Amino acid sequence: MEEKCDLCHRKSGKTTVHHLIPRQYGGTEGPTAVLCSACHRQVHALFTNAELAGFYHTLERLADHPSMIKYLKWIKKQDPAKKITTRKSNRRKSSK
Repeated sequence: MEEKCDLCHRKSGKTTVHHLIPRQYGGTEGPTAVLCSACHRQVHALFTNAELAGFYHTLERLADHPSMIKYLKWIKKQDPAKKITTRKSNRRKSSK
């Protein structure tokens, strides 16, 4: 069964559950979203778990980040069956 990604809205045969508040920050029983693999990897490539827990814990906030806006505009044009490679963002690399 194909499910629709809550971020890019593409139908995908492979979706994952994303804890909007990371489990490490108490989100085990919290709200979740259904994301395609590509969007799930992109979220974790762009944001640390601390950022996700502190501010980016809703779909609206994730989708409003400038890097995600650009990514979502691009990913919506991609075939859901295509393997998408994700790289850690320069912004996140520099924060370590």
